[in-house]
Amino acid sequence: MMSKILEGLNDKQIEAVTHFTGPLLVVAGAGSGKTRALTHRIAYLIKERNVSPWNILAVTFTNKAANEMKKRVKNLLANTGYSEPTIGTFHSVCVRILRKDIYRLNYENSFVIYDGTDQQILMKQIMENFGLDPKRLNPKAILSHISNAKNQLIGPKEYTSYAHDNFSEKVAQIYPMYQNALRKNNALDFDDIIMRTVELFEKFPEVLEEYREKFKFISVDEYQDTNRAQYTLINLLAAKYQNICVIGDADQSIYSWRGATIQNILDFEKDYSNTKVVVMDQNYRSSQLILDASNDIIEKNIKRKSKILWTARTGGEKIRHFVADNERHEAELAAQEINTLLIGSESPNYNDFVVLYRTNAQSRIFEEIFLRYGIPYRIVGGLRFYERKEIKDIIAYLRVIQNTNDSVSLLRIINTPARKIGGKTLEAARDFAIKNNISLYKAVLLSNDIPELSSTKSEAFEKFIKLIKELQEANLSRNASGMIKTVLSSTGYKKMVDDGTVEGESRSENISELISVAQKYDKLEPGVSLSIFLEEVSLIADIDMVNDNENAVTFMTVHSAKGLEFPYVFIAGLEEGIFPHNRSLLDRDELEEERRLMYVAMTRAKDALYLLHARERLLYGETRMNVPSQFLTDIDESLIISNFGGHIVRQHISVAEMKDTPIPIEADEGMKIPFGSGDKVAHNIFGKGIVVDVKGGVITVAFEDSKVGIKKLALSIAPLKRI
Repeated sequence: MMSKILEGLNDKQIEAVTHFTGPLLVVAGAGSGKTRALTHRIAYLIKERNVSPWNILAVTFTNKAANEMKKRVKNLLANTGYSEPTIGTFHSVCVRILRKDIYRLNYENSFVIYDGTDQQILMKQIMENFGLDPKRLNPKAILSHISNAKNQLIGPKEYTSYAHDNFSEKVAQIYPMYQNALRKNNALDFDDIIMRTVELFEKFPEVLEEYREKFKFISVDEYQDTNRAQYTLINLLAAKYQNICVIGDADQSIYSWRGATIQNILDFEKDYSNTKVVVMDQNYRSSQLILDASNDIIEKNIKRKSKILWTARTGGEKIRHFVADNERHEAELAAQEINTLLIGSESPNYNDFVVLYRTNAQSRIFEEIFLRYGIPYRIVGGLRFYERKEIKDIIAYLRVIQNTNDSVSLLRIINTPARKIGGKTLEAARDFAIKNNISLYKAVLLSNDIPELSSTKSEAFEKFIKLIKELQEANLSRNASGMIKTVLSSTGYKKMVDDGTVEGESRSENISELISVAQKYDKLEPGVSLSIFLEEVSLIADIDMVNDNENAVTFMTVHSAKGLEFPYVFIAGLEEGIFPHNRSLLDRDELEEERRLMYVAMTRAKDALYLLHARERLLYGETRMNVPSQFLTDIDESLIISNFGGHIVRQHISVAEMKDTPIPIEADEGMKIPFGSGDKVAHNIFGKGIVVDVKGGVITVAFEDSKVGIKKLALSIAPLKRI
């Protein structure tokens, strides 16, 4: 008799779910029921194979995905008496480990986690302290290089051997300063969380052994998105028992820019020689027509495990290709189509629609047009709730209550609301802290010993210290939401915000929302309640903040759309140099990633897919005439219909209309064409580029220099040479 856990699963899903011991690679195509297979497998191990939930670990990348997995496993185990296994994001799981054992690495277990804004503030402080100009050296760029190094498990000492130019040499100089500052603040940045966990396991084998014995069965979701640090972490844990199940799809590996490497999933069978491989290629999301078009795109990639998605669904609309005059017209076409589809609907469901774009800069015109058309929308990746000033201020207070060494948070709130502690006063305290190698909070405690401070300024510091101590005392008896209310009243922040303005009312509403979030943790004991609240807030990502109950069209980048699905999908900006991105046109690996990104975008669609491009586009302050994306011509003509009539052709734009472009010269019948699509070339003025197309005596070249972009040149006179 078939187990209830296996009911409703297809043969491939059952094969994945029932595999017991040893390594398992599940190649799960888009929409193939990946989460279903993963969660049913966890429940199967517990109910049918008597594996203790204590011995199971499942990791994924977003809180949204982790919460969905937890909910499904809980439902599958309902009324069985089993406890829940450990399911979470890489970072949340590692934070739990570090909370228990990071003291071994000379950190306090009460460490705080810095977000991007906190990191930039800290980096600017470091640069100013050491006489480096933030205007000449971009703090964000330095942090990006440090982040990439950490994702590769490259520490400050090792990084010096990777420095190869002036900028990376400066990074090598600043990296150790940055790490020392984090340690002094008892803080970790996001990348430290996994790097420090790996360090803990490698330096203390007994800790690693404890977790190997605990997590005897490991499942990893979206394995194609793992970076070196995550790969190392998982392999350290799985090495003893090798009961590791990884599930993912090389065709959806789109995060190389943040350190993810597609080789992790492609090489899994090399890492674990006795791997069982299950290919899940039945799609439960999209129409066959959408899948056929998506297969057309991805099959041109070399770095992949071959599979062809199929579905039992019949029928389906042809893919619509909209050609717009410019970016404004492009947004209007999308808005008009949405209004047309919703005509006659008493309660239109705007949640069914998403507009996807390659870069955030493309969203502005869609916002403008949708406002004019009266279509509600929400943006994923705009100003995040937790980045709003009032929210960061309150969280900074809570962080200082928990960890007084956090100088970034301390500087944020020490004079907010105003307490007569100005810039010069703070500078004197900071100089004293640096000179005596103590924390800023300790320097404030010793304000009477700072010669530059008057008695009035010392008194201001003393009042602030008294306030923090009172709040720390309150934290011993109050939960997270209670502490926010106490901070608001005790510090004068509520009075400052409630200033009678519309902006003040909006800020108050945001703080009320923060209190609502904190109430989720109120059942925990005082102290712990605030600690867990701050920890989870620090790990929230953009996609976790999407309000599914808000009836609005979603705007987001394709990268943000990973793992989501919508009945109607609009993909905007399908032009060479935009999508695929300009920098990918000279690099095969990057172009393959752009193609995977397009594949991800297309497979978000359930019922209808719209592909949009503009003949002319104003972007980054420059108007350019753009060649249609090569992805459009990759799709079989029978699957797609265009609004300008007929099927897609690469050169439907009149060359005479192009800026800085010569009138085409027809090639003689016997003329030998010296270049072909994909050839790398060099131009005397425009530099290096790649040939996009050669037709009618005109060669189209995408140049490496983004200021040059894509140009059409007369083949007979263009000063080009192959490189």
